[in-house]
Amino acid sequence: MFYKDERLALFIDGSNLYAAAKALEFDIDYKLLRAEFMRRGKLLRAFYCTALLENDDYSPIRPLVDWLNYNGFTMVTKPAKEYTDSHGRRKVKGNMDIELAVNAMELAPHVDHIVLFSGDGDFRPLVESLQRQGVRVSVVSTIRSQPPMISDDLRRQADNFIELEGLRDVIGRPPREHAPEREPEYEAQD
Repeated sequence: MFYKDERLALFIDGSNLYAAAKALEFDIDYKLLRAEFMRRGKLLRAFYCTALLENDDYSPIRPLVDWLNYNGFTMVTKPAKEYTDSHGRRKVKGNMDIELAVNAMELAPHVDHIVLFSGDGDFRPLVESLQRQGVRVSVVSTIRSQPPMISDDLRRQADNFIELEGLRDVIGRPPREHAPEREPEYEAQD
């Protein structure tokens, strides 16, 4: 599935990966994740894409974003949009699909293999385009949750599907006493 001399890039859809790991009941150790893919090939970049609530005094994801930024990840962020729905509930929208896709298309001429950490079916055309450019694409998500976290179309389009549950022993964080850094759950924005 991986070749030692191939140039790799990781693209992590932060909220999607967080939701998949949460559904499988484990936390990801991003230091181990980066090390695992450095072992699998020549890792050129590891992108982590997420929307941030800028107006909050404290964001639960801020410590994770800061840590990733100082530990070899390229952060792609934008402000999340906050609104109140028709029932008076506070909602947050933060879709990073375009930002992830643009970065992947820009990097495509410089890599052999892209690993996409997302199950979002909206990425199927991106995967198809990357493949036309000669880039192999692996998708990491899960079919072991109920419902499955990966779109069937995306899974079929990818060159390889990597079951997130299968990476648990390699990139999973041991259970901790206090709450882990977490990615807020955002609604997809159309």
